[in-house]
Amino acid sequence: MRILVVEDDLTLSAGLCFELDNSGYITVAAYNCRKAERLIREDRFDLVLLDVNLPDGNGFDLCRAIKQVRPELPVIFLTANDLEQDMLEGFDMGAEDYVTKPFHMQVLLRRVDVVLRRANQAVPDTPAQRWSDGFLLLDFSALTAQRGEEKLPITPNEYKLLRTLTENAGRILTRQLLLEKLWDSGGNFIDDHTLTVTMNRLRSKIEDDAHSYIQTVRGMGYIWKGVPV
Repeated sequence: MRILVVEDDLTLSAGLCFELDNSGYITVAAYNCRKAERLIREDRFDLVLLDVNLPDGNGFDLCRAIKQVRPELPVIFLTANDLEQDMLEGFDMGAEDYVTKPFHMQVLLRRVDVVLRRANQAVPDTPAQRWSDGFLLLDFSALTAQRGEEKLPITPNEYKLLRTLTENAGRILTRQLLLEKLWDSGGNFIDDHTLTVTMNRLRSKIEDDAHSYIQTVRGMGYIWKGVPV
C-alpha cells in the first residue's frame, strides 16, 4: 500500500514516514500543495495523509482537488485544529477521517488500517462484462458470442468456462480448479472427461487457423492466450 504524506513540518513528516514504512507501507512525502498535486497526477497512491495548514494553500482545497482527479482515493486529515466546524468541513470535502494533533502513532496506524480496509471493501473488483480482440466478441451479460461475422451457439456452461478463462488470462488454470468452478445447467458437477469434451467443443467454436485462444498445459490445465483490444 502506497501512502502520500502531505505535511510541511519536516520532523513530523519524517516521523510519520518512518513509522508507516516500518508498518509495511510505502510512503512518499510532499511538503506543499504544488508537489502533492503533481504526485497525485503522476503516481498511484492508496491513501493520502493531509495536513490542513500548508505553506502554499490549505488542505481543504487540496482535498477537493484530489477528489476531482481521484474521487475513490481516501484522505485522512492531520491538523492541530480541533474545532467542530473544521472537522465538518473536512468531511464535507470527502475526507474519510480527521485526526487532531498531537496524536498517538498507534492510534493513527489503526485508523489508517481501518480506512484502507474500508476502501478496499467499498471498491470490489468488477468482472468485465465483455471481452473482444476485434475478431472474437464475448458478451457475458447478454450471453452472446460472435466470431468475425458469425454468431456462435454457446451453452451456459461454455459461457462459465469462457468467463473463468478470460478473467484469468495468462494464468494456468488447473483441471481441478475448473472442475470445482463449473457445473452443468442442472446443477450437476461435471467430471474430468466432460471438461475435456467441453473444452474441445469450445475450441472448435471460437478458434480458427489464424486465431488460437486456449492452450493446453499437459498434465496441469489450460491457459487463455487471447489479448483484448
